[in-house]
Amino acid sequence: MKDIDDRTRTELEAAAFRRLVEHLRERTDVQNIDLMNLAGFCRNCLSNWLKDAADQRGVALSKEDSRTHVYGMPYEEWKQLHQSEASPSQLADFEKSKPGH
Repeated sequence: MKDIDDRTRTELEAAAFRRLVEHLRERTDVQNIDLMNLAGFCRNCLSNWLKDAADQRGVALSKEDSRTHVYGMPYEEWKQLHQSEASPSQLADFEKSKPGH
């Protein structure tokens, strides 16, 4: 993307982020712990990164609002509808590969 101006690059990156969020909203069968174990990040990480970006720019965005944006609904509602309890195997894998964030 070396020949793309900064504004266009930012717009493309934003579009890719929106598509990722949309994809994760549709894939409610994929649990956060599975994402963490395979990729080292999950929906909560994305919402935290969104809040961090807002904080860096002085934009008021609560943790709850950033999670609602990523999940497409309040986090507690998403958990009730879609989150299952992690298996002992998933938890063991998480402990082995636990990211530092």
